[in-house]
Amino acid sequence: MVAIKNADVDAFVARPDPKRPVVLVFGPDAGLVSERVTALIKTAVDDLNDPFALARLDSEDLAAEPSRLVEEAQTIPLFGGKRAVWVKAGGRNIAPAVEALLALQTCECRVVIEAGDLRRNAPLRTLVERAKNAAALPCYADTERDRSRLIDEEMREAGLSLAPEARSLLIPLLGGDRAASRNEIRKLALYARGQERVGVDDVAAIVSDASSLELDDIVDAAFAGKSAELETRLAKARNASTSVGSIFFAAQRQVAQLHKWRIAIESGAPFSLDAVQPPLHFRRKELVAVALKLWTAARLAAAMSELADAVLESRRNSALADTIAGRALLSISVKARRSAA
Repeated sequence: MVAIKNADVDAFVARPDPKRPVVLVFGPDAGLVSERVTALIKTAVDDLNDPFALARLDSEDLAAEPSRLVEEAQTIPLFGGKRAVWVKAGGRNIAPAVEALLALQTCECRVVIEAGDLRRNAPLRTLVERAKNAAALPCYADTERDRSRLIDEEMREAGLSLAPEARSLLIPLLGGDRAASRNEIRKLALYARGQERVGVDDVAAIVSDASSLELDDIVDAAFAGKSAELETRLAKARNASTSVGSIFFAAQRQVAQLHKWRIAIESGAPFSLDAVQPPLHFRRKELVAVALKLWTAARLAAAMSELADAVLESRRNSALADTIAGRALLSISVKARRSAA
């Protein structure tokens, strides 16, 4: 089996093994998957915009015509040079097309397959992991060590140093999604341009809590009945490749908190958002206060159950997970808005 260990993936991406021309890049961190796929393609071709050097296929193409993958992989570049194939796996089964490719005696073309989070027994993952001429690269959420290394990389690229206390503040503000974290660090570097050293004030001024605040904005809009705002934030989350699992987790965490607080309010116990633990970020208080007025404890319990059902449905239908999450949150928003009427 040729499943690359998570700790060895970056080394493989930097120096791809020519004996393993077929590479599957998969995992829950869509930003990291995209980053590594792009890096692998760049090592294989000189120009990503050259259609003679890079063929792009998706699961619909290969499900309809499985033989096309082998044909593209064996095509000789019209003007010479290197060639690669970039496959985006989706909801359709492309295992037959990949199996035919792996059966070739030789393959001079680099084939990179971009996929989402695949179960251990998923046909595509199993097929690639068992092949001697292929490699499977998992992409999991960044750890603290990964985030620290990413900070060093971006600061070095920008010609900046980072004060130790600023590093301590920055690391927990970054989330597990590689693309979102890199964007936050680059935004910080741009803000600090012209300085030699990035300090605590710089981090506090420019870096959002990428790990939670954007998710909280989504769920706060839902429970406050702000449907238009919710749709806008969901669209931004999709563009940022935010995982559906993270959105559901934030929604379930929030409904549990709201339920707890509503029970306290309905029992007549003293309650203040200023005193809750952990403390709410100041920008969230207005929408959370609105939600507490719109929802009763009983209705929040029902919403809790509906979210749990939606999570289960999304796991059974991973290809539709994004749609299922959006539908569930919009349903919550509509119910909240009706209470305000």
